[in-house]
Amino acid sequence: MLPSAVFYQELTLLPADNHRLSNFCGQLDSHLRQIEQRLQVVIANRSNHFRVSGGEPAVKAASIVIQKLFDMTEREEITPEQVHLSLQEASIDQLLKTPVVSTPHQPLIGIKTKRGVIKGRGQNQQEYLQKILTHDINFGVGPAGTGKTFLAVACAVEALQTEMVRRIVLVRPAVEAGEKLGFLPGDMAQKVDPYLRPLYDALYEMLGFERVEKLLEKSIIEVAPLAFMRGRTLNDSFIILDEAQNTTTEQIKMFLTRVGFGSTAVITGDVTQIDLPTEKMSGLKHVLKVLKDVEGISFTYFGVSDVVRHPLVQRIVAAYDLYEQQQNTSS
Repeated sequence: MLPSAVFYQELTLLPADNHRLSNFCGQLDSHLRQIEQRLQVVIANRSNHFRVSGGEPAVKAASIVIQKLFDMTEREEITPEQVHLSLQEASIDQLLKTPVVSTPHQPLIGIKTKRGVIKGRGQNQQEYLQKILTHDINFGVGPAGTGKTFLAVACAVEALQTEMVRRIVLVRPAVEAGEKLGFLPGDMAQKVDPYLRPLYDALYEMLGFERVEKLLEKSIIEVAPLAFMRGRTLNDSFIILDEAQNTTTEQIKMFLTRVGFGSTAVITGDVTQIDLPTEKMSGLKHVLKVLKDVEGISFTYFGVSDVVRHPLVQRIVAAYDLYEQQQNTSS
């Protein structure tokens, strides 16, 4: 349903290539319907001529997304996921500040894995990848669904495959998310597996199950709880500490001092989802203040607009942020 004050904008997508137009529009114009539904606009087209109708901010934002997606058709197949990601890379206000510029000769940073090339979505993810490639210690902080851990694992896999490191070490603090798991059966590895499952999932997606299992058997990939890091020095390794918001100040200091020569460390976490007892300070919150001015360490902060999961996840994160701001203001 169009607003009472209707604004129109017309676009001509060049070149008038039927294959690219078909790729852009999607089967039965499904990609156009996706844009319409998200931005509350109406899109009509004849060949490569498009007319967008609706509220002025939404029409301008939709026009920018349309041009951007059409530019992408020169080098890749457009999927509903890519349309979704393009729509939520920024708010409408941010989209309006972005000039419509075709950049086919400036490809995104790509991380090569055996399952294909993984690219950062949006400016923050691209900067995150760039920092990981150029810094020895990196922090990725932000809400769930922003790709912090997945992109870090992708960088680790590429570093291993190109022989820049000799092994990958994936670490998590073993803290329950508000639940008591009790006395789990099995040996130590089986007891801590539930905490480390997200890291396994990312590895399986990039390398395949059999390859990961072989690398785990040879200890080329090591997945361990944080407590197992004490007393070790990790040289020529790519080390990822996930869920770092659940470390204590002593634990994260211990972890950071494990980094040896030829190693890269990535620390990821979400300071809004701390599962530590209330009397304990989050090591991640503390270390972000302590190390903020230390040269050679990179920090990437993700926000609601960087969420790359279902659109409702972005809205849920935004709703919680707003609620917490209101609670802080009232108190």
